[in-house]
Amino acid sequence: MEPDFTFERAAHDRGFLRVAGVDEVGRGPLAGPVTAAAVVLDPARIPDGLRDSKKLTRRGRERLYHQIKEVADVSIAHASVQEIDTINILRASHLAMERAIAGLKTPADYALIDGNMLPRNLALPAAAIVKGDTRSQSIAAASIMAKICRDYVMLSLAQQHPGYGWETNAGYGSKSHMDALRNLGPTPHHRRSFKPVHNML
Repeated sequence: MEPDFTFERAAHDRGFLRVAGVDEVGRGPLAGPVTAAAVVLDPARIPDGLRDSKKLTRRGRERLYHQIKEVADVSIAHASVQEIDTINILRASHLAMERAIAGLKTPADYALIDGNMLPRNLALPAAAIVKGDTRSQSIAAASIMAKICRDYVMLSLAQQHPGYGWETNAGYGSKSHMDALRNLGPTPHHRRSFKPVHNML
């Protein structure tokens, strides 16, 4: 199933003018921030091939990332490791979403949120869409932007903290990452509230 513009069109039909698709990436990793993107697409200039970022090759994601940046209003935001450890990963991912929506150049008046829950402090009407990145082109676009941006963050952190393989595992608990955690110990970018890291401390 390819995502389409049905949800966005239905919101437009109800009188909403700027519909933002919102998605986050990075709930599962043991290290690094959680990253969210909000994207308002121009219905007349939707890039071809938008789909859930997990279903694209790296090259496909990169190509779409640049195309989306050219034709859409895009905002990226993060919640830090400290915030994840303080308020929990679900709340932190919602905080990143709230920040992404607030960061759009022109405010959105409606949001389509990937998942089954709405962030509690949303300042605009919204709908939660389960598997939204496979159903809504705006959410699919947001999933691509969030994924690429978080990968860039982890690449930068990998250069500061070599040995954990973040340039390839993006902070997820791969075997090489777990081995490095045991041998090198946690960095300031590891999530202390996550069990594998917590157990090592």
